[in-house]
Amino acid sequence: MKEAVLNILRGMVVGIANVIPGVSGGTMMVSMGIYDKLILVLTHFVRRMKEAVALLVPIAIGMLLSIAIFAKIFSEVLFPKFPLQTNLFFIGLILGGIPVIYGKVKGNSIRLPQIIAFLLLFVTVVGFAFVGEGGGASADISFSVVNVIKLFGVGIIAAATMVIPGVSGSMIMMILGYYNTIIDTINAFINALKDFDIPAMLDTFVVLVPFGIGVVVGIVAVAKLIEFMLKKFPLVTYWAIIGLIVASPIAILIMMEIGTVGVIEIVTGVVLLVAGFFISLKLGA
Repeated sequence: MKEAVLNILRGMVVGIANVIPGVSGGTMMVSMGIYDKLILVLTHFVRRMKEAVALLVPIAIGMLLSIAIFAKIFSEVLFPKFPLQTNLFFIGLILGGIPVIYGKVKGNSIRLPQIIAFLLLFVTVVGFAFVGEGGGASADISFSVVNVIKLFGVGIIAAATMVIPGVSGSMIMMILGYYNTIIDTINAFINALKDFDIPAMLDTFVVLVPFGIGVVVGIVAVAKLIEFMLKKFPLVTYWAIIGLIVASPIAILIMMEIGTVGVIEIVTGVVLLVAGFFISLKLGA
């Protein structure tokens, strides 16, 4: 029961991270100490069904709760009004996961392939942050076969980038021009659900169904690829993940719009960074 509650909390952190541009849900999975387990149960769902259900259901509940309850608060209140403090809190959550992932490579000699993997993925994440600013135009979602195929493809890309640590799925969707579309449609679905407005709910399915199917396909495909890499090239893969994670705070700072910063903002930001670090350390233990 205790583990299920912790997994709901972990899912909530991952869910919030996945809707905030610049923040990586995959990184949060690593920081929360659930990344390896998730990859394992996703790639062997039938064989490990009992274990998969016990892990995935509470995490999914947490993600859905966080998206329904907190995503709007974070995107419309905390980030616009308290950008420094909110971003530093997420950076603390990311940094708190480094001891967990470093334990996977500790004691092994560092060779050229590991260094290349680290640097390559580090540069990739920072590069995405530079090109990811200012996106977010809404895409055309009028019903057509072409748009259904596009939404399915965007779902695959979004899921793939959400699973890979260090890469922000939301940032990629902003670059593709689908971020506002998906967030607005999710909010419309939640509002329709609260009002029990069936026609309005059905209207959102035109976007959410093909996108959702793409997300499932993308998660499974990338999970299988990462499992293969962890089996065949474990040290190179873990150093690549470390590169992604170390780059994430830098990417967040690059994308952050903070305006004027005073002493109070800096002090509260540092406090939240430390709090985020220890929360992540505790949840990842």
